[in-house]
Amino acid sequence: MLIFSLAAFAASFVLIALAEMGDKTQFLAMSFATRYNSYKVLFAVFFATIANFAITVTIGQLLTTIIPLEGISLAASLSFIGFGVWTLRSEEPKKADKKVSRFGVVGTVFIAFFVAEFGDKTQLATISLAAQYQNALSVLIGATLGMLLADGIGIVAGVFLGKHVQDRSIKWVSATIFLIFGLVGVYEVLYSKIGLAYTALILMSLIVFFILSFIYITRKMRPREKTNVTKTDNTKPE
Repeated sequence: MLIFSLAAFAASFVLIALAEMGDKTQFLAMSFATRYNSYKVLFAVFFATIANFAITVTIGQLLTTIIPLEGISLAASLSFIGFGVWTLRSEEPKKADKKVSRFGVVGTVFIAFFVAEFGDKTQLATISLAAQYQNALSVLIGATLGMLLADGIGIVAGVFLGKHVQDRSIKWVSATIFLIFGLVGVYEVLYSKIGLAYTALILMSLIVFFILSFIYITRKMRPREKTNVTKTDNTKPE
């Protein structure tokens, strides 16, 4: 029989909400909210959080013995750099709408959050809470609501930026956030394993990859921008 524990719920809600403030997944929510429907982003965050924390409170400790936590964290950090590159690319409005209606936002945000939370401090905190209170249901509900509170704040901030800041600036800010958190995550995993010199070399390689990707994307976007400008000029009344 499942018994709800108010103490476990309250502790999980407060601690996870505080841990998520300023965390990479909060910035991830903000970045997605600048580009996509905020309700769909929140919906995806909700289910990704439940899925991740359900694993965490039930088989989290077993999972980390099967798959090294460092490996999961490294994969998540590299995916963040990939999301940073993905953020820079330009999309035609019609194509973007088709992607949203078929697969789009919910699936993309769900995968991003689910992967990013592995090895994150909120996941580790949830494992500790589940072990301390021995009440998976209460910890799961409290941790999920705490995460939604913090990420909801990030989504509100993203909606505000989307309405008051130019799209190009938003892309740059989002890409920079992804890159920084990705590099920090790679550094935290590799520094203790291979030392500073090799870690710095890998980080520099990732930065070069990011810059080359930016150059490629920028060159690819220029013909589209010129075409759009030409179409706009042709449609102006004489």
